[in-house]
Amino acid sequence: MRTPLLAALALIATPAWAQANPQIDYPAFQALAASVAPQRAERLLAFDAFKAEAAKPGVLLLDARSKDAFARGHIAGAVNLPLTDFTATSLAAVIGADPGRRILIYCNNNFSNHRAPVPLKSAALALNIQTFINLVGYGYPNVVELADVVDFDDPRVGWVAG
Repeated sequence: MRTPLLAALALIATPAWAQANPQIDYPAFQALAASVAPQRAERLLAFDAFKAEAAKPGVLLLDARSKDAFARGHIAGAVNLPLTDFTATSLAAVIGADPGRRILIYCNNNFSNHRAPVPLKSAALALNIQTFINLVGYGYPNVVELADVVDFDDPRVGWVAG
């Protein structure tokens, strides 16, 4: 996915001490995050539109929170794959063969309850951000994110308590 020019620029812009591990590429992450930002801004859906989209055939509602948090509660119909478990293989197993499949995501910071299983996270570290970047980085460009903050006790959310 990384071009030779991007690799060369990363080497120039990155101090030698930061290049010690070839399996970790922070400059490439920064470039990916910057390139995803405009796409993400266009892929935020209000709650009603998000729920309508989730009901369409073939759409995947992905919950990237921990297995424990998912087991304690999630939106009905969601499939769990924790962000920490994202690999090309695990994503393909959950998402399927179509990299263009519509994927809807949400996280703790989409809920106003601020209690288990959705405690509020630092806004800059909200799971939606990393999930969106990772999905696009792994080759899944059709990601849509819940924009609103909702109460999981609202029956319209369809919360499944564990």
